Amino acid sequence: MLLALLLCYAGFTALCLAMDRHHVELLGRKASPRRRQGLRLGGWLLLALSLWPAVAVTEWGLGLVQWCAMLMLSAALLVLLLPYRPRLVLSLAGLSLLASPVVALTQ
Repeated sequence: MLLALLLCYAGFTALCLAMDRHHVELLGRKASPRRRQGLRLGGWLLLALSLWPAVAVTEWGLGLVQWCAMLMLSAALLVLLLPYRPRLVLSLAGLSLLASPVVALTQ
């Protein structure tokens, strides 16, 4: 389930950065339309990919419930960190992208 959580957090962070307000707040510059589109696509792909480890561990019935819980937990973490520790949001997203292949190999 850790892999699903890491992918969900990275996906939600990418979707967050696809919004102009958050992109300026976190990175200090406005995103180009091409970058926004890439971040949206990457975010949705990461969220869709996070379904696989949740369902692979358990069957579809329980896997979907656990996946929804991982979605809510990662979104809540992002929403709580964004106003108070915006730099930590980016650090955790990068860390989750770096740690997800390691976690995938250990499962």
